[in-house]
Parts: sequence; structure tokens; C-alpha cells
Amino acid sequence: MKQGESGHKGRGALGFTAHRFAAWEREQEDDGWQREESDDEAPPRTIVTDETVKSLITRNESPDLPFSLSINPYRGCEHGCVYCFARPTHGYLNLSPGLDFETRIFAKVNAPERLREELSRPGYRCEPISVGVATDAYQPVERERGITRQILEICAEFNQPVGLITKSALVERDIDLLAPMAARNLAHVTLSVTTLDHGISRYMEPRTTAPARRIDAIANLTKAGIPVSINVAPVIPFLTDAELERILEAGAAAGAEGAGYILLRMPWEVKDIFKSWLTERFPLKAAHVLSRLHDMREGRDNDAAFGSRMTGSGAYAQLLRQRFEKTTARLGLNQGGRRRMRDLDTSQFGVPTAQLGLF
Repeated sequence: MKQGESGHKGRGALGFTAHRFAAWEREQEDDGWQREESDDEAPPRTIVTDETVKSLITRNESPDLPFSLSINPYRGCEHGCVYCFARPTHGYLNLSPGLDFETRIFAKVNAPERLREELSRPGYRCEPISVGVATDAYQPVERERGITRQILEICAEFNQPVGLITKSALVERDIDLLAPMAARNLAHVTLSVTTLDHGISRYMEPRTTAPARRIDAIANLTKAGIPVSINVAPVIPFLTDAELERILEAGAAAGAEGAGYILLRMPWEVKDIFKSWLTERFPLKAAHVLSRLHDMREGRDNDAAFGSRMTGSGAYAQLLRQRFEKTTARLGLNQGGRRRMRDLDTSQFGVPTAQLGLF
């Protein structure tokens, strides 16, 4: 039996799935010796390790994304979203993309210093920076570490436009920074909502903010003058896809200006983690979900091709796209005049005078 097959309360992955570089894999067997019940029931605790990085801003060339520059203040994510596409990155650290990804968190403690250095370089050309792409910048550890807030403070100082992507209402903490930036068209926030069903969310994304509370966060950010988009991600056939219209309606009613959606992706180890979770939590739906996903991925578990990897292909993918487009048109989302991350103003960027004296 795979270790942790029945799952742990408050965790998404069922066990310590081996990464693709590993030469061995952990398994659990009953050897007949009596064990304390508390050893089986106690959930794995979160361990946060300080990390110093040589560089912070990452560049991508993907035509599927509305940004080229991104920052992730943390490695790993305690939110524990079982579908997270970033899970395989923990394999580079010789750690499990399963439970290790959500319990072994690395905080980039020198991120503010690195960001200040990189923004001050003579060769830097300002583009909007997306914060929290691979791992959530507002995961629980941010409450005590505050690295994301320090990053925002520096962006405000440099007039560096920034977009935030999160599943946490903790983003409201930084309204005092984001509202003045938004008034100068320098800030945008995206709230990701996978489902409005708390019964599904508590197993699928166990340590995220409850779905209804995320909708409230959209309303609170909007009231503060901060442009917000809602991202229905990921869409999972036969499990959450029927909610597409309801999620978009809830977001629009709360004040969201834009919207997007992403079909479930299962790269590398994610496919095994998600399949095990799906079979354990929703055994009667598992075969239907996977069959439909294969139909939308040309018979494969995953499609890495630009243009189709986010939305899929085939008749069902086309139907999903039509549903999204008709609903956003009806709700007035993504219309002309709506502010999005790609529309943030880069012309105001400037290195503060005190920083210029260092070069």
C-alpha cells in the first residue's frame, strides 16, 4: 500500500509520491508490530526552511500567458491543491511532489534585496511582473514571513507594475499598498476559483481560502479600486465543469472585470498524484473524469503544446470554450475598457534616486 493512501486531514496528496529522478520509492507495509494510533492519524507537519537565491525574476516565453516576468516568493505550497502543475518542481530538490511539496516549504528570505538589485540594473526593461504563478504568494506562511508584502513595497517604490494570482483572501491585507498602485494603473489581482462546492474544495485544495470567502475578497478588492479578474482554474470534467457559469456569475456580481479558465493539466508526477486522489475521493466518477480528459488531450494524460495545453482540443473542449465566451459576453467580462494585467502602465517605472547612487 502506498504510504498515506487514505490521506491526511488538511493535506491534498495522499502520500510521498516519488519524483521522476528518484532511484527508489517509499512504500508502507504492515509488519505485524503494533503501532500507536496517534502515529497513523497525526498529519505531516509543515517545515519552513530559509533559502537565499541568486536571482528572483523569472522570464518565460509562453504565448499562452499574459506576462513574461514572474516571481515566486516561496518554493512549495501549503495550500495542498492536488492538481497543482508546479508539484514536479520539488523533484529538483530531491523531494516528493506529493506530501513534501505541501509540507516542505522554502522561503526566499533575500527576495526583497534581490528584487531591488534586479530592478536597479541599467539593463532592466520594465514589464508587468506576475507574483505567485507557480506557488501561491499568499499561502499560510506569508502571514508570518511577509515576503510578498516586502516585494510589493519595493514594486510601489519603483512604480513597477505587478499582477497577483492567488487563492487566498490574505491578499486583502495588502490593500493599503495595492489601492494606491491601482490608482496609477500599476496593480491587478486575479482570484482563482475552482469550485463553489466546499465539500469538493476541502479535499481538493484543503488549505486554501474557502470559495465563498474568495468571492468576498473580489468584492473587497473591487471596493478599494483594485481591478480584479476571476480565473476558473482548473476546470475538471464531470467534477467541476458544470459550475463554470455559476463561478463566473459570482465573480461578476462581486465586481470582477475580467475572467479566464484553464483545463486541468497533469504534467509529469501530477498525473499519478491526481489519479490516486480522484480514485480515493471520488471513485464513482474517476473513470468518467479521466476518459473525458483523454478525449480533450488527444488520448494523452497531458498536452504540453502551446495553444492547446490550457484549453484542450476536440468537441468537448470547443463546447467548454463556447460556454465561457457566451457567459463572459453576457456578464460584460473581458470587454473594452476593462483593466487586465497586460494593460498595466510601464511608463512610470523609475529607479529611486537613492538607488541610482549605488551604480
